[in-house]
Amino acid sequence: MKLQDAKKEFVAELKGHPLTKRLTFFEGVAMLVGTNIGIGILSIAHTAKNAGFFPLFFWLIVGGILSTITMLYIAESALRTKDHLQLTGLSVRYIGPIAQYLMFISVAVTAIGALIAYEKASGQIIYEIFKIPNEWGSIIFFIPAAAVLWLGLKAIGRGEKQVVGIMFVILVTLIIATFFKTNINFANALEMHWNLSAILPIFNTVVFVYSSQYIVPEMARGYAHKPEMLPKAIVLGNFITFTMLSLVPLSAIILEGLQNISGVVTLSWGKAIGDWTFLIANLFGLFAILTSYWGLGGMFVTNIADQINKNADDNLKLRFIILLFVSVPPLLIVLFNLVATIDDALYWPGVVGALILSFFPILILQNSRKHGDQEAKWICPKILTTLGVKIIIVVVYLSATIFSVAAKYGFL
Repeated sequence: MKLQDAKKEFVAELKGHPLTKRLTFFEGVAMLVGTNIGIGILSIAHTAKNAGFFPLFFWLIVGGILSTITMLYIAESALRTKDHLQLTGLSVRYIGPIAQYLMFISVAVTAIGALIAYEKASGQIIYEIFKIPNEWGSIIFFIPAAAVLWLGLKAIGRGEKQVVGIMFVILVTLIIATFFKTNINFANALEMHWNLSAILPIFNTVVFVYSSQYIVPEMARGYAHKPEMLPKAIVLGNFITFTMLSLVPLSAIILEGLQNISGVVTLSWGKAIGDWTFLIANLFGLFAILTSYWGLGGMFVTNIADQINKNADDNLKLRFIILLFVSVPPLLIVLFNLVATIDDALYWPGVVGALILSFFPILILQNSRKHGDQEAKWICPKILTTLGVKIIIVVVYLSATIFSVAAKYGFL
């Protein structure tokens, strides 16, 4: 792109020009993958350290399939709606006023918990690399993360595409380097502890990792010019997510063993591979957090704008005010150390998300087919919308969540 063209597009983005809001296919895929593989890919191995790799792998398969189906439900519903509504808007339109508040609570809990985890993890990583105090590391991370979030959808999509590409190269390098180590032990992957109090809570972290249901309407807005790209981007994005979420903990576990996994996996994994990989492993960690921050943070900004019936895309002053409410409180919580661990920050977003996502997408799809105000240019395959599939979604999400809460608080 020529410098003059880049300057014009940047200015247009600042003004909220509608032409800059279109996403390319790979920008949408990157937006989904970037949101999914943030703090989750760094913490999920640690979540499984008391259970083993295969219980984690099982939940990744179940969570990946069910989340893809519910995302496709939301995709069709968004395509049946003329207005570009976020998930809270779709909920109130197709379920009712109470659903608006329940969905917004789910969005808020997920986003705030995630942003707290991102700020906390970024501080730890920057400390390990540069020996800068954690609090200053969190602030340093906050500046570029919030700046791109302020610029809007197109800037987020372009940023995700560039960073996810770099992340993929780093990840492949780390995995190949792992398998060239002489001290890898594949028996570590076979170690399992059949303890329900360890196995069941993994599901909540998996639900959080596959939390891109919230950004599907945002993707639909970016694909308004070519809606048939939306389901393809969802399927491809979730497949890439599943592959990365499986390979990272597998590589770390066979090299380090379950008991040596750190809360942010790149800290211990990078050291275990060798000194030369420590830096790039933790750059991968920072990139993963950054892309997820943009995805979930952007979703939260737009949902707040919907709640107050304002357009935050064309009004950067309003977007800045909303951004203060979205991004500053999580940073302050981290700076004052009000949340002890990353796992604590992610647990309740997974619980609340599972409760809401177990039945809201089903109701939204069902009612959008009755009351949608336009014909959808893509329809979810019938095999995915049968009564049996819907029952499985509700039962798995609800039962796993109830039992994981019971396990966490000692009832199992």
